[in-house]
Amino acid sequence: MNRGEKIYIWQQSDWPAWRYDLPRLSDLLARTHRAQAHLMGRMHDLGIGLRDIATLLVLTQEVLKTSEIEGEQLNPEAVRSSIARRLGVDIGALAPADRHVDGVVDMVLDATGNFMRPLTAKRLFGWHAALFPTGHSGMHAIRAGNWRDDALGPMQVVSGPVGRQKVHFEAPPARSLKSEISDFLSWFNAEPGCDPVLKAGLAHLWLVTVHPFDDGNGRIARAVGDMALARAEQSPQRFYSLAAQIQKERKKYYDMLERTQKGSLDATDWLEWFLGCLLRAVQEAETTLTAVLAKARFWQRWAATPLNARQIKLINRLLDGFEGKLTSGKWAAIAKCSSDSALRDIADLVGRGVLIRSAGGGRSTSYELAPVED
Repeated sequence: MNRGEKIYIWQQSDWPAWRYDLPRLSDLLARTHRAQAHLMGRMHDLGIGLRDIATLLVLTQEVLKTSEIEGEQLNPEAVRSSIARRLGVDIGALAPADRHVDGVVDMVLDATGNFMRPLTAKRLFGWHAALFPTGHSGMHAIRAGNWRDDALGPMQVVSGPVGRQKVHFEAPPARSLKSEISDFLSWFNAEPGCDPVLKAGLAHLWLVTVHPFDDGNGRIARAVGDMALARAEQSPQRFYSLAAQIQKERKKYYDMLERTQKGSLDATDWLEWFLGCLLRAVQEAETTLTAVLAKARFWQRWAATPLNARQIKLINRLLDGFEGKLTSGKWAAIAKCSSDSALRDIADLVGRGVLIRSAGGGRSTSYELAPVED
């Protein structure tokens, strides 16, 4: 890049004076607010126990998907167990602790659960150190819990094979980071000068543009955006996962970032996409609510039925969305029991009417939960 050429928004003379076309965004913004209010109302009607279950489902998605966006696959059971420990939700047997999983969970829960605390450089450093507990990103040592430097050259977002890499973005020089972050934090912690949902979209964009760390910038920017959304909603509980929706729209997400970061300080297009993505995330949460209610109805129906620990575990797996068909072989593998024990468990549940044989047949008999009437 020619250093005299202004390619990126942080090089513009008016950086970081964001602007946007509010009339163009007003209808979408109003629809998003209505969807948020509707979902919050439905969730509050559930009662504390069911809200905790819904929150556990949503936060598990949030942690899994914010890492998946960056190409990192976390163990779902480890994530769910880590969140359950911190929320005090009883989910039965817990998976062993994993410090990499715990680090992402701690960041997400701190951002949303402590949303009214000021965002500071020290807090950002803590999140970054939690994401990289070994001080490495893969095989590479990084400055965990500290701002990046430019010892190896400018911070760039690239793709493609070595030698033919495409530069999508180059971040501001490391020497300007303290000033850049100071400006960002002052703005973020000040009273909203705009709609708080728009502020969440701008916060996400601004921090990922400054790109203050060696790695983890996307995850931290999304956590900051979620923190701003929690402030907008005045609630520490998360009933929808924006990261899960961003993962579904991952290509568009990166395309919008690149286009915006190479444009002017007019963030209207970015905010329009952000609002649409947020609206779709809130609407998708209705599916989560339906699942929570279905689970609650099921256990209310069978509350008086004595079940062993294996049966409870497998039923919960089915209620949480079991992939594929449940056979006696899968039951034995998941429950870590013998084939005979699996068959006895299943036969008992079929006899009580909890399970039914799936239609279609095939080489192996499969089973599903019997429908529960409203």
